[in-house]
Amino acid sequence: MKLTLHHVSYSSENVARMDAFYRDVLCLDNVSEDIPKREVNKGYAGDIAFITDGDIQTHIAQKDLTVGFKTGHAVNPVERGHIAYRTDDIQAAMAHLDKMGIQYSDWGHTAAAEWHQIFFYDPDGNVIEIHQVDK
Repeated sequence: MKLTLHHVSYSSENVARMDAFYRDVLCLDNVSEDIPKREVNKGYAGDIAFITDGDIQTHIAQKDLTVGFKTGHAVNPVERGHIAYRTDDIQAAMAHLDKMGIQYSDWGHTAAAEWHQIFFYDPDGNVIEIHQVDK
């Protein structure tokens, strides 16, 4: 199981304002590829901006405190944001978390059609995502 940092996600009440800040102040660009097809009818249809420094993406998602309830998942990745790692073997990642006794929420393809996503908490309550791109 190999992990690589893929994106940092912020939650915001005003996605357009945050998007403009990161593009204008930090000179980040819009993401033109590697954007998942969103599953807006499965519980989260909020606005999202995708920007990048050329290597790592930044996602700015509209805050939604109820998405966990609407999707039936214990971890809400748009409550306050998260850091995301991409893996080449999501099953190995889940087996590793099981072995370590780390509880996670398997979102499968709830939010992204081509990404199998899992979310869990670090010891301080920060949300971590691991996802695999399904080919």
